[in-house]
Amino acid sequence: MSESETLLQDSTALDQPWQVVVYDDPVNLQTYVTMVFMKVLGYGRPRAEELMLEVHQLGRSVVWTGGRERAELYTQQLQSHQLQTAMEKAGS
Repeated sequence: MSESETLLQDSTALDQPWQVVVYDDPVNLQTYVTMVFMKVLGYGRPRAEELMLEVHQLGRSVVWTGGRERAELYTQQLQSHQLQTAMEKAGS
């Protein structure tokens, strides 16, 4: 593989979308999680409640997908509200 092919491959990997994942926890109330999704992610109540129920029932939910910088910001903001949150590459 040439150097230019390697650079192109690395640059493509950096452009891949990132996911913000929220995990279920025994501490936060469902109403609180819904409110945080509305406040941080800007979702309306129906979407925020849908994601909260997914977290509650499945143990995790991908709450946002997009660019790395915004994913980092949302991850930090959700963590500052005491939600168990991680960031991962989409499709991984």
